[in-house]
Amino acid sequence: MKRLRALTAAPFVLALTTQLLLSALWRDRLPDPLATHFSGTDGRPDGYTGRALFLAVGAGLVLALGAGWTLFARRRVLWGAWATAGFTGALLALLLRANLDAAQGADARYPLVDLALAALTAALAALAGLGLARLVPPEPAPPAVPAAGAPRIELAAGEAAGWSRVTGSRPLTALSAGFLLAGAAGLALAPLLGPWPYLLFGLVGLVVGAPGLACARVRVTVDRHGLTVAPAGLPRPRTRIPLDDVAEAEAGTVNPLGDYGGWGYRTRPHRSALVLRSGEALVVRRRSGFEFAVTVPDAETAAALLNALATRPDGAPGPERI
Repeated sequence: MKRLRALTAAPFVLALTTQLLLSALWRDRLPDPLATHFSGTDGRPDGYTGRALFLAVGAGLVLALGAGWTLFARRRVLWGAWATAGFTGALLALLLRANLDAAQGADARYPLVDLALAALTAALAALAGLGLARLVPPEPAPPAVPAAGAPRIELAAGEAAGWSRVTGSRPLTALSAGFLLAGAAGLALAPLLGPWPYLLFGLVGLVVGAPGLACARVRVTVDRHGLTVAPAGLPRPRTRIPLDDVAEAEAGTVNPLGDYGGWGYRTRPHRSALVLRSGEALVVRRRSGFEFAVTVPDAETAAALLNALATRPDGAPGPERI
């Protein structure tokens, strides 16, 4: 884990070091204030920030992004941390270059091609992250636990049963909707007021808000297909664990911050969860040893039925019991 966190933090340290080094080397060649906001049509500046404030805000942004990625470091998404650091660092460096040798901020120019350069930097950084992920060995999976002693509902031969509940989070719904609105506003303003920082805010709002809203209210179903978790009213995206992959199901208690570091779709080594609130949760251990949990009321009934369906000797459905 220490190696993974170090590799996750490394690109943000590099981005911050680059920003500080360029600011120091170009100090006498940069105007004060700097041009920090440009028109999307001709790249002319229409907003300015003092050099000290720009340095502080840029460093704070890199540090905040780096802290978030490092705190929730994952081997399989190491490339995402590198791509984020590459894009952010390139944007800040190119913004300094746009002001280089300008007599005053009004003389600076920020062409749209610089956004393409930042995107290219992000892509190259992502490839580096993919390669470095191989330096982090995957943790061994825990052995599967048989479901023989797990609680179950007794079903008659040929009898089918199903269980379904809708669960959600109002705070997550409101927060995700806010991100989506902010993202849409940022993308709408970018062509009118310039790409920086509206385009970045717009992309972040959409990337955070769309999946958050999809996960904010879900339907959890246990039936002859296994466990299915999907957005309420939508068939996709969904998570499905078929019956032949269920080793054991049980009801548990989830503390969002203590167990998974927050709300939403969360991942940990060899386990994942859809956490919409604290309290009761359905926990399913797959035959590979990986676990999946979803917070939902009446989880004990769902676990008992899932165990019964997964281990029943007959597979022929009869009259369905809900």
